[in-house]
Amino acid sequence: MSKIDEYIANRSKNDAEFAKEIKEQSKRSDIAVLVRELRNDLGISQRGLAKRMGKPQSTIARIENGSINVSTNMLNEIAMATNQSLEIRFVSN
Repeated sequence: MSKIDEYIANRSKNDAEFAKEIKEQSKRSDIAVLVRELRNDLGISQRGLAKRMGKPQSTIARIENGSINVSTNMLNEIAMATNQSLEIRFVSN
């Protein structure tokens, strides 16, 4: 385990708000990676995806850098713009 992982684990044990924020950031990061991988797999630039969605390129950049909490509506727009289906599941921890 790296020092940062140790720090996060220890602080999360003692600070519920910190633990919650770490969990939320982890979800945003997972979504960011999935969107970037989808776009790259399809050979689409951020600008190209944004144009397909009718959004500014900066919106795609913020999604991909994890700085915004993406709604299911936005994920559905991404899916539709890339001819994909959006699947949302609940998974046990």
